[in-house]
Amino acid sequence: MVISIGLEGSANKIGVGIVKDGEVLSNPRHTYCAPTGHGFLPRHTAQHHRDHVLKLVKQAIEEAGVSVSEIDCVSYTKGPGMGAPLVSTAVVARTLAQLWNVPLMPVNHCIAHIEMGRQVTGADNPTVLYVSGGNTQVISYMNQRYMIFGETLDIAVGNCLDRFARVLKLSNDPCPGYNIEQLAKQGEKFIELPYCVKGMDVSFSGLLSHIEGTAVKMLAAGECTKADLCYSLQETVFAMLVEITERAMAHSRSKQVLVVGGVGCNLRLQEMLAIMAQERGASLCATDDRYCIDNGAMIAHTGNLMFAHKMDTSIEKSGITQRFRTDEVHIAWRD
Repeated sequence: MVISIGLEGSANKIGVGIVKDGEVLSNPRHTYCAPTGHGFLPRHTAQHHRDHVLKLVKQAIEEAGVSVSEIDCVSYTKGPGMGAPLVSTAVVARTLAQLWNVPLMPVNHCIAHIEMGRQVTGADNPTVLYVSGGNTQVISYMNQRYMIFGETLDIAVGNCLDRFARVLKLSNDPCPGYNIEQLAKQGEKFIELPYCVKGMDVSFSGLLSHIEGTAVKMLAAGECTKADLCYSLQETVFAMLVEITERAMAHSRSKQVLVVGGVGCNLRLQEMLAIMAQERGASLCATDDRYCIDNGAMIAHTGNLMFAHKMDTSIEKSGITQRFRTDEVHIAWRD
């Protein structure tokens, strides 16, 4: 029996989770919401994390019903992510590991999303679509590595949606992508937008520039509504993602597709992936916002897997890295 406490703070959410052998005992988190029309800046986000992390640690321990002496390791997000928030979280993790005299596990944020998704859904060896505000990748597993079949060539799909939400002055509460999803349900008119798939990769920056440049004019002229624009943007970017995911499934002969990351909560994206999977005789594995959105439990769970294979780090080497690719990590816990 291994109990791990995990700290996640790579972006605008600070989360603390406690996991015992794959069972989530607690998973509280708090989100920094920037003012409407603005994104979250690293220094403001880091301050938010510093303000809330200790309260969350106490809350997680109380909800889990464990004592500090029962915790076997402290896990934290090493990267990828925003520098200042990552540092703020890592400092707390180092401190707890030294205070409690337990090993420290440096977790790759992307790997944590995948492993939490596999644990919750029971997916065996799926093709993974990882979509969030900072990452967009299609991934498959081979020889103790998660291999990247395709990815964004510029900005992540979540960043594309978030930035367009600012153009429309949509609220950041609970998050811009969710508010675009709700507005898109009211859309009635599809507006053709640039569709940019390059082999196994996708590009969103040109599409975003196009819709940013035309949205205000079209709205002012009464040619469409905000809902029409959200609907058209969602349908276009999700179609791009489904196309490259299907191609990866065909190449790997996969019968499962697992969608993870914050954008993976989007029910329309899940619907499109499910249709594609069904047509291939495959199945979709998806989770809700408890685990799709950044959370501490996914870090704790992956830390548990690392603990079993002695993949801890010394305090001297427990840094962070803003760029930490999925395919850099040795997946010792899988055959």
